[in-house]
Amino acid sequence: MITFQDATEHDAEAICALNDAVVDVTSPMDTSRFKHLLGLSNPCIVAEKDAEVIGFVLAMQIGAGYENDNFNWFAARLNNFVYIDRIVIGAAGQRQGLGVKLYEAVAEAARAQGCLVMCAEMDVDPPNEKSLAFHEKSGFVPLGTRTYDTGKVVSMQIKGL
Repeated sequence: MITFQDATEHDAEAICALNDAVVDVTSPMDTSRFKHLLGLSNPCIVAEKDAEVIGFVLAMQIGAGYENDNFNWFAARLNNFVYIDRIVIGAAGQRQGLGVKLYEAVAEAARAQGCLVMCAEMDVDPPNEKSLAFHEKSGFVPLGTRTYDTGKVVSMQIKGL
């Protein structure tokens, strides 16, 4: 049985290991960085199976004090939003609808706090096909794009809550 709950500092190693497995499409996060982000997050939710973390979502709301260029891009354009910093589903959680369930949990928490929009970015050059398909199926629509100094391009997308 899969359960969902708020992440704690005790989940740091498992969350960082999941993140490391896909760091090419997220960003690096050691336990110190996770603990810092956990303090800013609202919410950070883990999916567990047999007491093992198999997925997580880390989200920030406007006013979190999060220093991140993508978050700031949305903050310059929107009010009352929740930003998906990262969502990672490990191999043990694939193809079980965990991404949808984690996003639903974020949406529920965000709506309860007055958020109107969920925001996320996904790689379009080079493309992260799984993320693009998931977000399109979930009802996200492009708001714009950003090009990083490295040449990587991301699609900045939103979904009404």
